[in-house]
This record gives sequence, C-alpha cells and structure tokens, in this order.
Amino acid sequence: MRGKFIVVEGLEGAGKSSVIGLIKETLQAAGKQVEQTREPGGTPMAEAIRDCVKHDWNENVAEETELLLMYAARVQLLTNRILPALDNGAWVVGDRHDLSSQAYQGGGRGVSAQTMRAISDIALNGFKPDLTIYLDVEPAVGLERARGRGELDRIEQAGLAFFERTRERYLELAGQDDSIKVVSAMQDMQSVHKAVLDEITLYLSSQNEATA
Repeated sequence: MRGKFIVVEGLEGAGKSSVIGLIKETLQAAGKQVEQTREPGGTPMAEAIRDCVKHDWNENVAEETELLLMYAARVQLLTNRILPALDNGAWVVGDRHDLSSQAYQGGGRGVSAQTMRAISDIALNGFKPDLTIYLDVEPAVGLERARGRGELDRIEQAGLAFFERTRERYLELAGQDDSIKVVSAMQDMQSVHKAVLDEITLYLSSQNEATA
C-alpha cells in the first residue's frame, strides 16, 4: 500500500523540529515505516542548493533566482527520495514543501501567482502532500525565537514586513485547502503538541476507516 506524505510548515521559530519528532514517534507507534525529509535539501545535490540559497551573497539575489533554486532542490528530493519512499509504503514526514515557496516567494517576495502556479505545475506535476500541519506564529515572536538559536541566515534576515506577508499568504492558502490544518504556535509547547497529536490521530483514524 502506498504511503502518505505529511508536511510541517511554519515561519522561523514556529517549533517545527519538535513537532516533526512528535509526528514521527506517533506514526512509528502506529506501525508505520517513517522517513523524514527537509527542504531545501535531502539529497546531495539538494543540500548543495540549500547552502547556495541560505548563503549571504555579496550581490542582489533576484526573486526568480531564489524561486528556481527552491524548486530545483524540491524536484531532486521528490524524485530521489519522496516518491520512491511512498511507493515502498513508507510514510514521509517533511520539514517544508511547496507551501513554503507559495508563502515565502509568492507572499513574502511578491512573485506573481501566475509565475508561482506555472513553475509549481512544471516541477511537481500536481503532486501535493496528503496532510499539512501549519504552525502559526506571529512573525515578531518567531524571529525572536530564531535569534535565540544563533545567527540568522540570508532569508531569516529579510525583515519583519517580509515575514508578515509570508504569514498572511500561509493563512490565505490554508483557508482554501482542507488538507492544511492550522495549529497556533503561540501556545505553550505542551498545548501545541496536543493539538498536533489530535490532528495526526484523527488522520490515522480516517485512513484506517478508508482501508477497513
């Protein structure tokens, strides 16, 4: 039986890492074979692209350049890891996927919806996650948490207004897609984990019913 693709999304400082760990443990306890991925990255070539994207170049990085690099890394990951794992029956838990580009490059950078749609269609050919957990955090709070982890990378230095636009697009897209579940990351971590666990448990239950 083909596996499922679950993605965790959110701004910097939303707490994605701990939530991904929780989801993996929950799926494994349910008897699922689990693989974890991250974007950009996840294959040797995609990791090299990740370094390129995050590097603080001494030149202007065009919005289209950033966008195309993101999708180049995404296609490598999808082709070489995600699709083979799903075909082998594994459940894949992803740290970001296409929704990130729609929010960061489409919302934050202001790349047109037409351009975003065209590149996504070419790169992904209609592929999308089965379930997305979007951890919603106010940008000022998220960035303060991110600074507490250390020096910010090039994208993290984009400024508060950029992240406000990104969050706005995340919420807009989540409101249009029932497979995207919004969890407030402004709560304490225990409450966040409970809300995520509820969503994963409900999803597992729906899958069990579908195969019964």
